[in-house]
This record gives sequence, C-alpha cells and structure tokens, in this order.
Amino acid sequence: MVIGEKIKNLRLQCGLTQEELADRCELTKGYISQLENDLTSPAITTLQDILSAVGSSFTEFFSEEVEEKVVFTENDYIEKATDEFTLDWLVPSAQKNIMEPLRITLNAKCKTEEDFPHEGEEFGYVLKGEVIVVLGKKKFKVKKGQSFYYLTDKVHYILNDSDKDATFIWVSSPPNF
Repeated sequence: MVIGEKIKNLRLQCGLTQEELADRCELTKGYISQLENDLTSPAITTLQDILSAVGSSFTEFFSEEVEEKVVFTENDYIEKATDEFTLDWLVPSAQKNIMEPLRITLNAKCKTEEDFPHEGEEFGYVLKGEVIVVLGKKKFKVKKGQSFYYLTDKVHYILNDSDKDATFIWVSSPPNF
C-alpha cells in the first residue's frame, strides 16, 4: 500500500493545499510533502490527525476495496461484427451483472438471431432508423426516439426491413449475449 499517494488523493478530494492540511494537523508543509512522496512514514497519532482533517477513518483508509469502474468510453467497448449487425458491449463486464447494455447497428434488410423463450426482460431505445420487434407472432414497429420493453417468454428478435441501417440500445436482464 502506498500511504503517501492515498493521503495526497484524500487531501486533493477535500480541495486542500499541503499547507492547509499541515495547519489543520499542526504539522509543516514540508512534512506533508515528505509523507505524500513516501519519504517518511507517519506515527499512528499523526495519521489519525491527518485522516480526521480530511474526513476519513482508519477503516476507510486501509480498506483494500477495489473501486468499481463507473464510466466507460468507446475504448472500453467490445465489438462483434457480422454481415447482419455490429454489436457493442457498452459495459465489458456486464455478463456478471443483472443487466447487459448493448448498442446494436442492424444492417438494412437484416435481423438479429431468433432468441427462444427464456426467463428475463429486454428493453431497447432506437437511436437511428427504425426496427420491428417480433414477439412470437406479433410485430411492433419502433422508430427513432421510441423505446420498447418486453418479457422474453416468447420467441423474439429484432428486424430491420428498411433500406437503411438502424442503431439501438438493447438492455437484456439477465445478460443474454
């Protein structure tokens, strides 16, 4: 564990300068600098004063909890491209979660693979073009700016019968792809 780096991060989260933190703890700016650069180690009482000044505790400070990633960018997405569609997993580790969000570009005159009845729910939002949601023997046209939601208790798939590609967000719960 790098104590200095954690102290610096806590100080910066509080919007404090090294001098301000030092003043709150009756220490010198130079000592705070040495701590943050791991050139010295604090006594327990000194660390307690520092943690108190930044609103933390020993339990929080020494927790080895790994921070869950919250924001994902295009660089994080995993892409699968076929002749019919391009599928982007928007949250790469979603298979272990309750929901699995995808962005799908369905090529003109193509459809997703038919999915047999299973336990779950699916939601979609059309970003570009229009699609047809097929649930059993029923069909529902969904245009740009519209959404769809259904239980997955029937054979289902998404069809693009237009001459233009369609792009939509598809959230499956539980993960299905």
